[in-house]
Amino acid sequence: MKRARRDWRQRIIKLMKIERLFYGEGPSQRPITLNRRRIFILPSGEGVIFGLVLIAMLFAAINYSNGMIYLLTFLLVGLSIVAILHTYRNLTGLRFQAGQVEPVFAGEVAQFSIRVGNPAGRDRFNLSLLLNDHSTPEELFVDIPAHDGCFVQLPCLCCHRGRLSLGRFTVSSRFPLGLFRAWSYLDLDMQAVVYPSPGPDHLPPPGEQGGQEGGIPSGSGVDDFHALRSYTPQDSPRHVHWKAVARGQEMLTKEFVNLGVRERWFSLDQVMSSNIESRLSQLCRWVLDAEAAGEEYGLRLPGQEIGLGHGALHLHTCLNALALFGLTDPGKT
Repeated sequence: MKRARRDWRQRIIKLMKIERLFYGEGPSQRPITLNRRRIFILPSGEGVIFGLVLIAMLFAAINYSNGMIYLLTFLLVGLSIVAILHTYRNLTGLRFQAGQVEPVFAGEVAQFSIRVGNPAGRDRFNLSLLLNDHSTPEELFVDIPAHDGCFVQLPCLCCHRGRLSLGRFTVSSRFPLGLFRAWSYLDLDMQAVVYPSPGPDHLPPPGEQGGQEGGIPSGSGVDDFHALRSYTPQDSPRHVHWKAVARGQEMLTKEFVNLGVRERWFSLDQVMSSNIESRLSQLCRWVLDAEAAGEEYGLRLPGQEIGLGHGALHLHTCLNALALFGLTDPGKT
């Protein structure tokens, strides 16, 4: 029923050619500057009451032929007309540009950073920003000095992994008297990557059972002595066992390994669960733990393999693959 009502509403709006009044100009990846095409203005609730009072005052002035009531009525009408101009000018010329959006885990709040610029020579007061398609605790209000700008953080709760679109938000103003509300719908086509929520930490990663250390040494290193082998011309002179050479023995090379660094491979088959989201969450936990422990780790997913590595970039690559795995439309959650 609700969907049918929404469809009929959209059809009526299209027939009346007033889509911009309800939906704005649509998504834009470029900075948006507010102009007369994007700004709408109507009386607020207080403005409607104020207008009714003015009408009542006008009838009273006509009924009693009272010049003072006429004067007060027309003075307030002129004041309201000036308020329309100032309310409109408080929005016109503002420039909105998409900022950075840091990835978050499912269940956390993503902060969409938007830069609001004021290139004009007048201050802007009591600007309100509010998301249309997501729940936020309250409206965000900001003042912007002339020839200046600021970054506004729009919070959005992330319930599912994938890509979360900010969608449309509303910037509005009731300055200076609150009698009129000017607003504009904007969509900067911003998205946030939402990682799977980390699974429980009581399940040991592959290769660890009952607290035993798993994994294997990763290649050659300089931490611990491992063994002696025959010398080759490519070996560094610093690793030659010179004491053995001094005793007349053959040249030997010392081998070292980084025993503190282990290599791990993670895959969906290692998680015993029928729920794909639970399996991805557990892989997310293991990847985070391996990165925190300084291990070399890789990720195998159906149709995708991420080689061994570590570091912030490698961690983001693995978590991003988990976030977008199996989504038919990675642009939505």
